[in-house]
Amino acid sequence: MYAIIETGGKQYRVASGEKVAVEKLDLDSGSEVVFDKVLVVAKEDGPVVGNPFVPQASVTAEVVSEGKADKVLVFKQKARKGHRKLRGHRQPFTEVRIKEIKIGG
Repeated sequence: MYAIIETGGKQYRVASGEKVAVEKLDLDSGSEVVFDKVLVVAKEDGPVVGNPFVPQASVTAEVVSEGKADKVLVFKQKARKGHRKLRGHRQPFTEVRIKEIKIGG
């Protein structure tokens, strides 16, 4: 069974027991988080699709760690003007381990 959840403006396909890096959550390591914006739950007898969310469905996860992604370099240059700009960015993330996928009713 898997689910598609929405958090931080992005959508993630998650299954029970796997680790997922989501947008940064302000939670301590070891704490529990519940994602209630569930878009799809795929069960053995077929998927349950929400409109836009599946009612009474939730995904429970445990915060494993926090970190930063690899550096992305942004380079801008204007032709014939001598203008060059180099910036770097590391996006923060929170790694969570999916414990349980619940669907009510």
